[in-house]
Amino acid sequence: MATHIAVPDLGVEQAEVIELLVPAGSSVKKDQPIALLESDKASLELPATADGMLVSWSVKVGSVVKAGDALLVLEDAAIAEVAPEADAAPLAMPSPPVVAQAAQAQTMTAADDDVAAGKCHAGPAVRKLARELGADLTQVPGTGPRGRILKDDLHNWVKQRLTQPVVAASSGGMAGLFGDLPPEPDYSKWGVVELTPRSRIQRKSAENLARSALIVPQVTQFDLADITELEAFRLSLRDSFKQNGQALTMTVLVAKAVAYLLREMPMFNSSLARDGENLVVKDYVNLGIAVDTPNGLLVPLLHNADRMSLSEMARKLGELSEQARTGKLPPAAMQGATFTISSLGGVGGTAFTPLVNWPEVAILGLSRASQQPVWDGQGFMPRLMLPLSLSYDHRVIDGAAAARFTTRLAVLLADIRRLLV
Repeated sequence: MATHIAVPDLGVEQAEVIELLVPAGSSVKKDQPIALLESDKASLELPATADGMLVSWSVKVGSVVKAGDALLVLEDAAIAEVAPEADAAPLAMPSPPVVAQAAQAQTMTAADDDVAAGKCHAGPAVRKLARELGADLTQVPGTGPRGRILKDDLHNWVKQRLTQPVVAASSGGMAGLFGDLPPEPDYSKWGVVELTPRSRIQRKSAENLARSALIVPQVTQFDLADITELEAFRLSLRDSFKQNGQALTMTVLVAKAVAYLLREMPMFNSSLARDGENLVVKDYVNLGIAVDTPNGLLVPLLHNADRMSLSEMARKLGELSEQARTGKLPPAAMQGATFTISSLGGVGGTAFTPLVNWPEVAILGLSRASQQPVWDGQGFMPRLMLPLSLSYDHRVIDGAAAARFTTRLAVLLADIRRLLV
């Protein structure tokens, strides 16, 4: 029997269909990836729920879907296997009503695809590119057969627009955050220019960070932590962790100390209520760890990080980082953060100002540690110093509290045994 399959719970309010991995009429196996969706925070792979033949799609590339929406029609594997014998019969048997309706729906979907953007005629790849570039396909002249819009047509149209003064819209997207902007200069006067589309994750991250920058009066406290002994401790455990398939990084050790400290100083683990009169203090510690991926910056969470052992934290962070880089990070793994850590130590730099991710009230930045001469009362000794950059919401946290936080964190990192006291 043919079954109508709905969109499962995505863990987000809605997501956009960016690729259909299996064409209608193809056989699928249970748990086989069949579609790729993208939300504001991550890309999601939808697996097949059973073996069978994918009769038709109820969605198309560019559709925005939510849990419960019609997704596809799937025919039972047993029926799909006998279908060739049925085709060989002298007289064709009438199609079951549900299959006939599905076939009709598929035809209508294909027809709708041709007029989805007004009367323009373009394929899924061109439509996706147009969405990424923010181009209106109804204004793009097509040079293909029957006026079909080709990628070259879209690129040429965009290049023409670059040579004209552009006034930003007063609402929607980034422009909506800053109001009207002055016209852009004609960049092509100084040389060749090219529009490079940004991923949906990058665009939404930019909007969220810009919104946070407007909402949060932010200050950054800089400090240094002596991690000479901590690095020796890390190296002594590195091989044993590696044997268990885990990586004991400095970020993991800092996360362990931060999770402990957030229990000592719960103000940094809070949010400011909308009324501005109350502080929402959480009785849980969910640490966000920023991860650089090909699709942009993602922030998976270590839920209940204060209850994790060092080994559990290293294992979980390794799993989440791999999922983030391969586009398989579930949305639930990025929801509910109470504090964020962003490390650039593997890249370089001496300090930076991370942006607070509202509704959190603080974020810790880690830069590359370096050997520095430190006075011990009798002479200068080489010590491994880790730069700390704590950005915080000044409506909730004052400078003295921020300084106490970084000072206390430096003490914990200098002697990790203090976590046991």
